[in-house]
Amino acid sequence: MSKKTKGKKKKPKAKCCVSDTRCQRCPIRMLKEGTLPQGYTVKKRKLVKAA
Repeated sequence: MSKKTKGKKKKPKAKCCVSDTRCQRCPIRMLKEGTLPQGYTVKKRKLVKAA
Protein backbone atom coordinates (compact mmCIF):
# COMPACT_ATOMS: atom_id res chain seq x y z
CA MET A 1 0.00 0.00 0.00
CA SER A 2 1.18 3.47 -0.76
CA LYS A 3 0.62 6.39 1.56
CA LYS A 4 -0.77 9.57 0.11
CA THR A 5 0.68 12.91 1.12
CA LYS A 6 -2.66 14.32 2.17
CA GLY A 7 -2.38 17.74 3.77
CA LYS A 8 1.39 18.04 3.33
CA LYS A 9 2.82 21.06 1.57
CA LYS A 10 5.21 20.44 -1.28
CA LYS A 11 8.73 21.80 -1.03
CA PRO A 12 9.65 24.54 -3.50
CA LYS A 13 11.98 23.85 -6.39
CA ALA A 14 15.58 25.02 -6.03
CA LYS A 15 15.36 27.05 -9.25
CA CYS A 16 12.49 28.57 -11.24
CA CYS A 17 11.87 26.86 -14.59
CA VAL A 18 10.64 30.17 -16.09
CA SER A 19 7.43 28.69 -17.52
CA ASP A 20 4.59 31.00 -18.61
CA THR A 21 2.16 29.23 -16.28
CA ARG A 22 3.87 28.97 -12.91
CA CYS A 23 3.99 25.42 -11.55
CA GLN A 24 2.74 24.62 -8.04
CA ARG A 25 6.29 24.35 -6.64
CA CYS A 26 7.65 27.53 -8.25
CA PRO A 27 9.63 29.51 -5.63
CA ILE A 28 8.61 32.84 -7.21
CA ARG A 29 4.91 31.97 -7.04
CA MET A 30 5.25 30.66 -3.47
CA LEU A 31 7.04 33.88 -2.42
CA LYS A 32 4.29 36.02 -3.94
CA GLU A 33 1.52 34.01 -2.26
CA GLY A 34 3.34 33.88 1.07
CA THR A 35 3.54 30.07 1.16
CA LEU A 36 7.33 29.89 0.99
CA PRO A 37 8.74 28.04 4.06
CA GLN A 38 10.13 30.09 6.94
CA GLY A 39 13.80 31.01 6.51
CA TYR A 40 13.86 30.94 2.70
CA THR A 41 13.77 33.67 0.06
CA VAL A 42 14.26 33.95 -3.71
CA LYS A 43 17.16 35.75 -5.36
CA LYS A 44 17.79 35.73 -9.12
CA ARG A 45 15.10 33.02 -9.60
CA LYS A 46 16.88 30.68 -7.14
CA LEU A 47 15.76 29.53 -3.71
CA VAL A 48 18.21 30.61 -0.99
CA LYS A 49 18.28 30.56 2.80
CA ALA A 50 17.51 33.93 4.34
CA ALA A 51 20.30 35.45 6.39
